[in-house]
Amino acid sequence: MRGAAATLRLELVGLSGIVERNAYIIRRYIWWELAFFVWTLANTLTIVFIAKGLPPGADVDKLTTVLLIGALVWSYLGMVFELLIEMVQWERWEGTIEYTFMAPLSRPMHLVGTGLFAVLYGIVRTAILWVVLTAFFFDLHLSNPNYLGALLILGIASVSFIGIGMMTSVLPLISPEKGVQLGFIAQGVLLVVSGVYYSVEVLPQWMQWLSVISPATYALRVIRSAIIDGAPVSSLWGDIWPLIVIGIVAVPLGLWIFRTGERYAKRHGKLKRSG
Repeated sequence: MRGAAATLRLELVGLSGIVERNAYIIRRYIWWELAFFVWTLANTLTIVFIAKGLPPGADVDKLTTVLLIGALVWSYLGMVFELLIEMVQWERWEGTIEYTFMAPLSRPMHLVGTGLFAVLYGIVRTAILWVVLTAFFFDLHLSNPNYLGALLILGIASVSFIGIGMMTSVLPLISPEKGVQLGFIAQGVLLVVSGVYYSVEVLPQWMQWLSVISPATYALRVIRSAIIDGAPVSSLWGDIWPLIVIGIVAVPLGLWIFRTGERYAKRHGKLKRSG
């Protein structure tokens, strides 16, 4: 028992070290982060102002709220997704990727620590984005929002996106030149099929089939119902249980894919390459 406790303590210390290390990396590239925050803000405003341009008689306030929630939720989930990819790429730039893999820390704890940091950073970033955006839109369609339920669903969705992020974070390992770009392509596919700015019912049938396996599809539907309609979480179980199942499958699958890619990169000497 003492041995198991000591091992767990070392793993948790390593996990906190990964979170702290990633915070330092973000601080080192803080001006890039501020630049991308402004880009996210401008992109979100562009999407939400679509509702403001609707003709008289349309429910502008509700559509504005729908688009704003979609943009914010996607900004958060996309951040969780992106950081898992970019941390691998940044370590290549820093020349520390081999040292990280040699650290006395299991790969699950390493990846979970990176995912935990992405969640914490994403929450702070999205909260700031929400405050800034709501300064532009005072007439949001919010009668009795269930923010606590929405946060709970966002937490469940984060698990799924950490798993998907683990899968795609292997791309910079096996393809130093184009791995990050391929990860963003995968993110773009999820954006299209998940109903971020429109209902998935408008998609072609084959794309609707893809939306079924995207955790963002269910997260957006539930969060919009919770915030706009004030729906209790218990009434939305039909969309919550697929989200839980995807998370249960995605994390172990992500760990397996990353380990497989790591072994491939080591065998072929790709870790020694920067870029």
